[in-house]
Amino acid sequence: MQDANPPTPRARLDGWARSALALLALPCLAIHDACAAAYAEPQPVAVPGAGASSVRVLLALALVLAAVYGAAWAMRRLRASSGGAANGLQVVAQVGLGARERAVLLRAGDQHLLIGVANGSVRLLCELNPGNTALQGGPPAAAPGPAAPGTPGSAPARPDFRALLMRSLGK
Repeated sequence: MQDANPPTPRARLDGWARSALALLALPCLAIHDACAAAYAEPQPVAVPGAGASSVRVLLALALVLAAVYGAAWAMRRLRASSGGAANGLQVVAQVGLGARERAVLLRAGDQHLLIGVANGSVRLLCELNPGNTALQGGPPAAAPGPAAPGTPGSAPARPDFRALLMRSLGK
């Protein structure tokens, strides 16, 4: 239902002016109340004792430590469930070779892979058989003595690990 007499533009402007004046008066009222409170009689303030304050601080510290412990526990659970070993790939060992280079021994199923990781590149250095005693931590097999070059049992000399690693890293 509509009003029989709609407000005139002048009446609307007066309403806006009154609203603006009321909004401008609010800070003045707040200042008046603050000044009146400053000159009023001081009321006694209850200050908690040092014991109660210490208890609050210790409870807050315990709550924060519990939250950190809970977050660390959840991250470990999520990392374990996301599957480091579940997908068949596991880091067996790694060793730093320089400032930004390292050799990493991976186990993929029943295969062992030695990879070199350098700044911006990852290279397969060699594939190791799982029956190798060096992987299981046993003593290295005795190296056969030098064979005469013309004998049927002589094999070409195998380069050592360090030489293979340095060659594959490009050094």
